[in-house]
Amino acid sequence: MSEFIPSAAIARTRAGQDHYVSDIDETGLGAVDAVADDSAPSSMWGEAWKNLRRRPIFWIAAVIIGLALALAAFPWLFTSQDPRFCELSNSMAAPGDGHPFGFNRQGCDIYARVVYGARASVTVGVVTTILVVLIGGTIGALAGYFGGWFDSLLSRITDIFFAIPLLLAAIVFMQMFKDNRNVWMVILVLSTFGWTQIARITRGAVMSAKNEEFVTAARATGASKARILMSHIIPNSMAPIIVYATVALGTFIVSEASLSFMGIGLPPSVVSWGADISAAQASLRTNPMVLFYPALALALTVLSFIMMGDAVRDALDPKARK
Repeated sequence: MSEFIPSAAIARTRAGQDHYVSDIDETGLGAVDAVADDSAPSSMWGEAWKNLRRRPIFWIAAVIIGLALALAAFPWLFTSQDPRFCELSNSMAAPGDGHPFGFNRQGCDIYARVVYGARASVTVGVVTTILVVLIGGTIGALAGYFGGWFDSLLSRITDIFFAIPLLLAAIVFMQMFKDNRNVWMVILVLSTFGWTQIARITRGAVMSAKNEEFVTAARATGASKARILMSHIIPNSMAPIIVYATVALGTFIVSEASLSFMGIGLPPSVVSWGADISAAQASLRTNPMVLFYPALALALTVLSFIMMGDAVRDALDPKARK
């Protein structure tokens, strides 16, 4: 290859400093850049699922959430004991055969109460989240899409409810209807004052999506406003809504447990983790495990929904991907 090197450069080359020119790569650009033309395009949700499958935190959260849902739906599969059957002769008894967590001060089986306590807490969290998404999502979507005075009106209504603390409002209303306390009353109160944040998130997502090119194309084809909103804008605005709803579900479970802990949530006839934590305060020094088990079940359930929300957020947020 020396014929390609100038003679002056050859003269200045010393021993051990020979110049070499690499061979020309004969591989064609077509072979390098070839891609499969028949491969299906990947959607945002498909990319998110690929990202989630590689994250251990997602699978850990999914297992715990699945277990909590199974406890809430089929508690009799996990224990044959009646959580409401209490015998004072078993008061504060140690764990034994068929009673792995022992007994509380009233002589009730702690394991059975932890298992059955998932039903009330998970029911309140799931149903409240669904109602909050429906109420807040509808208000936010309408405000963000139509704008103008309609947006101002709905935004001011949202601000009024947003200024009221959720837990404080729940305490006041549960005290007002303390004679009719049940799971549905707790759900109604939490849903009435818990939709404001999702309304704001939905409004911002809809305002961003309605300016996209696919919305302009839909208008050009003659699609109605209702069709554009339901078929194009809302499906493309669901990512932040799903992320917030996942985290909010754990928040509503904590709210129900807090109300039951204060004695103004679910009635004593309903087995719940918050009520058991409240009843275990008297035994905290002598037998802290009575409080530990329902508190652990509550903490793991709430933590799993928070971890799931973080994992979904990172998967749906392109900026968080490396």
